[in-house]
Amino acid sequence: MAVPPTHSPTTLSESPPSPPGGRGWRRLAGPILLVAAIVAGSIAVGVGMNRPAEEEQPDAAPEFVVPELAVRPGSAVPSEAAIAPGTSRSATRPTTAAVRDWADTLADETQVPSRSLVAYAEAELAVRANRPACGLSWATLAGVGRVESHHGEFNGSDVGEDGRSTPPILGVPLDGSPGVRAIKDTDGGKLDGDPKWDRAVGAMQFLPETWRRWGMRASRDGKAPDPQNIDDAALTAAHYLCSRGRDLSTAAGWWQAIMSYNSSVSYGQKVFSGADAYAKAAAKL
Repeated sequence: MAVPPTHSPTTLSESPPSPPGGRGWRRLAGPILLVAAIVAGSIAVGVGMNRPAEEEQPDAAPEFVVPELAVRPGSAVPSEAAIAPGTSRSATRPTTAAVRDWADTLADETQVPSRSLVAYAEAELAVRANRPACGLSWATLAGVGRVESHHGEFNGSDVGEDGRSTPPILGVPLDGSPGVRAIKDTDGGKLDGDPKWDRAVGAMQFLPETWRRWGMRASRDGKAPDPQNIDDAALTAAHYLCSRGRDLSTAAGWWQAIMSYNSSVSYGQKVFSGADAYAKAAAKL
C-alpha cells in the first residue's frame, strides 16, 4: 500500500507481521491491511426440470497458477514480455486497439481482468516515453496489483470500463491495532471516508498522504487523480517505483523499488512471482 514518507506500502492480501519504517520521502504503507481470503470464482449448479439430460455444462477455465518463487532479494528480475504479440519492448508504441486486443487475450490466459491489464500496459508505455531509463514493465505493475487488491477485484469489487473499482477498495483503519500501524487521519476522510484514521485506498493501495503527493491523472482531462481509478493508480505506482532514478531492468533496481513500496521480503517475492508468471504467459501469446 502506498504510504507517506515514513511508512511503507500495505497489501490487502498479505501484510507483513509488523510495519517496517520508511526511508523518508516516500512509501506506500507498511503492513497495514488485514489479510482477507479472496474467492476467485464459484460454480453455480442449477437444476432445470426441462433441461435435456445429455446437456453438459461448459468446462470451467483452468485456474491460472502463480508459482511462489523464493527469490533472494537483489539476485534476479522477473521475466519480461512485450505488450503486443510480435513486438519488442523497444518497438514503436502499440496502438490502443492492439493493447486492448492483447489484454483481452492475456486475460483469458491469466484470469487478470482485461481492464486492469490495459491500465498496467498504458502505465508502462507512459513511463517508457517519459522515463525510458526506468525500465519498468507492465508485468511488475501486475505483480503489485495482484498482491495489493487482486487487480482491483478485492472483496467483490469490480473494475468498470471507466477504470473505477466499485465498490471502492478501502483498507482497514490504521488505528494501531495488533499488526497495524497507527496513522491518524490526514485528509479529513476525503479519500478513505474515515475522519479519524487513515486507510489505504484503491487497487494499488495508496495512503491518502502519499496519494496527495504522488497521485497522477492518466487521462489528463483536468480532473483530480482518483486512487479508485486503476488507470490513475497504475500510473502513479509506476512513477513511484521509478523515482530516485531507479533502473528496474536490473536486479538491484527492481528490488529497491519493490521494497520501497513495501519493505518486506515476502512481499517482494510475491510481487516477483506474479510478475514473472504473467510475463511468461504473455510471451506465449
